[in-house]
Amino acid sequence: MTATPNKKRDLLSLSDLDVSEIQMLFKRAAELKASLKAGHTTRSLEGRTLGMLFEKPSTRTRVSFEVGMYQLGGHALFLSSKEIQLGRGETISDSARVLSRYLDALMIRTFAHENAVTLAKFSSVPVINGLSDHFHPCQILADLFTYQEKRGPLAGRKVAFVGDGNNMAHSWILASSKVGCHLTLACPVNYDPDPRVLSMAQRQQEITGAGGSISLTRNPREAVHGADLVVTDTWISMGQEQEQQRRLRAFHGFQVNQSLMQEAKKDALFMHCLPAHREEEVTSEVLDGEHSVVWDEAENRLHVQKAILEWLISGHF
Repeated sequence: MTATPNKKRDLLSLSDLDVSEIQMLFKRAAELKASLKAGHTTRSLEGRTLGMLFEKPSTRTRVSFEVGMYQLGGHALFLSSKEIQLGRGETISDSARVLSRYLDALMIRTFAHENAVTLAKFSSVPVINGLSDHFHPCQILADLFTYQEKRGPLAGRKVAFVGDGNNMAHSWILASSKVGCHLTLACPVNYDPDPRVLSMAQRQQEITGAGGSISLTRNPREAVHGADLVVTDTWISMGQEQEQQRRLRAFHGFQVNQSLMQEAKKDALFMHCLPAHREEEVTSEVLDGEHSVVWDEAENRLHVQKAILEWLISGHF
């Protein structure tokens, strides 16, 4: 394992990592995965504790982080905003100062991205964004790792994202600027990604020189044509339930089904961060079909996050 400078690092979006760090995380994730499959675990975080702040409930995020800390010899605390002082009016900044005195790292799953930013600003221990309305860095790292595991590097490959220009779309935009893939996003009118994220990715692309491209279209078939990887996400995220009927109308024609997948390359992969609304954004035929790697993708959250936890808490890869 390679030492990194003794300085607090946070993971709020993919912008917080350079290309070499991403690859080092993937190398370590592969080692941890192979070790676990062989029946071995490491105690690299023995005696360390992760605080998990949840404003939004979760299956994969909670279980993967909690199990990950256990397998590394550490401990994870589930901290619902309804059960701690955050839910009774204490500011995020004050909570960050207090929790930093007890814990070795914090993970937050929240609505407003600014909450994660504020937590990181006032915390003296590393902060991980487990999901916000703008970014989902742990998921995108698991996605990139899964593709690399199955097909090799994404550089120069075509990725099609079909659906809402949401936190996963934003994360894929930043990923494109890091790994140099050709990303096409097919989004309905009024559901485009945030232009500020596109500008951020453009600046990063200039710095990394990774190549690749990012384009937008209203035509899912155009986006998926010749794609190596097809990605979608739910059309109705947590907190958007009141928009359900309007969103279902807006996203009509953007379902990833077998007909759409036929536009992609024959060996194309399909990804979805889950939970999936079957027969809405994706059909069961695709989700359970030969192109789908969603279950491997979900599992890899565990292995990648263990690598992240080791790096941020111990300062080592």
